[in-house]
Amino acid sequence: MRLASISVDLDSLPHYCRIHGLPESLLDARARSLVHAVAVPRFRELLDGLGIPGTFFVIGEDLESDPVAVAGMRASHEAGIEVASHSHAHDYALTRRGPQAIHADLARADAAILAATGARPEGFRAPGYTLNADLYAATAALGYRYGSSAFPAVPYYLAKAVVMGGLAMLGRPSRSVLDTPRVLLAPRVPYWPDPARPYRRGSGAVLELPMTVTPALRFPFIGTFVTTLPSASLRGLWRACRRDTFFNFELHGVDVLDASDGIPPELVRQQRDLRVSATRKMARLREVFGWLKSEREVLTLRDVAGRLSASARPGCL
Repeated sequence: MRLASISVDLDSLPHYCRIHGLPESLLDARARSLVHAVAVPRFRELLDGLGIPGTFFVIGEDLESDPVAVAGMRASHEAGIEVASHSHAHDYALTRRGPQAIHADLARADAAILAATGARPEGFRAPGYTLNADLYAATAALGYRYGSSAFPAVPYYLAKAVVMGGLAMLGRPSRSVLDTPRVLLAPRVPYWPDPARPYRRGSGAVLELPMTVTPALRFPFIGTFVTTLPSASLRGLWRACRRDTFFNFELHGVDVLDASDGIPPELVRQQRDLRVSATRKMARLREVFGWLKSEREVLTLRDVAGRLSASARPGCL
């Protein structure tokens, strides 16, 4: 049986301001909570409508500051959705902070998730998808079953470099961080990383579940493109990835939001996918979720990791 997972990174709008070099003062209290107050229920609606599970990657500091986030994650956990860690502060430069600071950040996120849901997270996704030896070591020390941070997408990497360079030239540098080019050679399929070089295969204790990219060109099959590409292009991407044994479909909370939800126009101008209506986005996602369900067994990332860990020793996938 081929497997699939649907995961959503619940990055709140302040993080998008940081990416685009915009002041967070643009956001009022409602906008700051919009991902948890509006996007999470919409994703729940999509998943419930098809009777499939999902994985939510939540940021720890949101659970410490936003009661709406706490209530949403508790309800999601009780409904069978996996709540996993997206770090505590979603610091794009987390890999540069040193082992002790990294461990402390992840441990604090774990505590916030445990307090909100009653269950400790078993999976982790790095802020900005950036992984290194120190961060991998922290995930192993904290006992995670899996990580899902490797994103070996060549077009994404190049576009990110161009955008970051352009913002720097405009005098409003992005808070995002450009990963090592080595990520572009990371395996496309689940693998046990080398602890010292986690974008290579090895015998690490934490299974890595990369996000889906196409063979050859390594074009990403993620929410931003799924909700904005023409139908013919999307179907071409789908055909390119259909043979993969595991399909890891990654999205963000903003993938079901639009400008009418109360997002400041300054941010909408920078985040072009917010110009697409939420109704259209949800219809497209409902279609793609249906493709996955019709051809695969859709599981949480935690359950996929359990299946794969049981079938192969580290280094043997």
